Amino acid sequence: MTLPDSLDLLATWLETLPEPHVLFDAQYRILAANSAYRQVFGQDASVLGRTCYAVSHHSSVPCDQAGEACPLARAQYSGQCERVLHLHHTSRGEEYVAIALQPLRTGAGPAQYFLEKMELLPLGPAQAGQAGLLGRSPAFRATLEWLARAGTSNACVVLHGEPGTGKELAARAVHAASPRAEHPLVVVDCAGLPEALLESELFGQGRTGVPSRNGLLEMAQGGTLLLQDVDNLPLLLQTRLLRLLDSGTYRRVGSSELRRADVRIIATTSADLGALVRNGRWRPELYYRLNALPITLPPLRERGADVVLLADDLLQRLAPGGKRTLSAAAQQALLRHPFPGNMHELRNVLQRALLLTDGRSIGGPAMAQALALDAAPPPPPAAPSRTTLRAREAEALHQALQHTSGTRQEQARALGVSERTLYRRLRARDASPGEH
Repeated sequence: MTLPDSLDLLATWLETLPEPHVLFDAQYRILAANSAYRQVFGQDASVLGRTCYAVSHHSSVPCDQAGEACPLARAQYSGQCERVLHLHHTSRGEEYVAIALQPLRTGAGPAQYFLEKMELLPLGPAQAGQAGLLGRSPAFRATLEWLARAGTSNACVVLHGEPGTGKELAARAVHAASPRAEHPLVVVDCAGLPEALLESELFGQGRTGVPSRNGLLEMAQGGTLLLQDVDNLPLLLQTRLLRLLDSGTYRRVGSSELRRADVRIIATTSADLGALVRNGRWRPELYYRLNALPITLPPLRERGADVVLLADDLLQRLAPGGKRTLSAAAQQALLRHPFPGNMHELRNVLQRALLLTDGRSIGGPAMAQALALDAAPPPPPAAPSRTTLRAREAEALHQALQHTSGTRQEQARALGVSERTLYRRLRARDASPGEH
């Protein structure tokens, strides 16, 4: 197969690129592939002349005829670069690959040649037995594509999802796919500490008479700060976080020294932040600033057959002594169950099923019994009464001032705000009867 001179030069240039690249024609035939491509797909020069779908998908028909988005078909229609996320067969097994396909024109008329760049995603390994995001369902793949895009950005990300949907795992995957991957990812549990302790843990301690201490923010310098359960962040800390996002600066607790932070913020929540804003429990400015890239992780009940894939993966880690399998009846029982507890519940169910099984294969009766033991959780506590944002801020300010002393200047410094801001908040509090 002979290439036009210009494409022959292009094929030579492809060998200098570190990412897998492949050149093919409008009939899907591979005309050139660089060494990175051949290494990933475990092939030698024999890939030339074969179709891209035969090599990458082990398929006899193009992607769009097999139910997937075909970047070549899209590019033929649009005449522009097209991007898709595909599951490819590689030398290491099945892996998710981000594809960018560019049509190449050598003259008038439609493009006859296409250049495809591939990027293996460090998030979402498709192989069972590996730690990572796992799945093949349309809902999972749509989420994975958003996570891959988030990895290339420095924007704030809020990962929404029910408990047990893998929000921390997704956050770690975004960090691993980002330019900050070589720097730390530091986790802050917003629900596990009282306000005063959370503030010093996050921003550090610089109060006179108290040993100085780095905060988690400083530990994450150059990397990612993961705010778990960010909906539990107290109002005063919401204000400090907003200042950090707006200016890139902060002060340690009790210090007037302005410090600069270079971190990316990823937050997770199981709550409806929009509802918290409407109920006066969350600052709207922070909501819009933090929620730059909201990504929702689907619950297990929306992921179809992924539950079996995830169960197989979990089984190998829960029973390291030997491979355990799920019978067809056990798989069907899992597929019928709604899993309100998501991965937490799936893990518990599989642990019970293992205890109820003597052999290597978990049968339908054992799985049914394991699922039946999952009693419904108690109802959640009654929601707190509706309170305005101003009233909550006034109460938080009152509590903070109770624990600080000295002049207003010293109090403002201890609270991490300017003296002018403190006076403005005090005037707002005093102008609102019944709110202090």
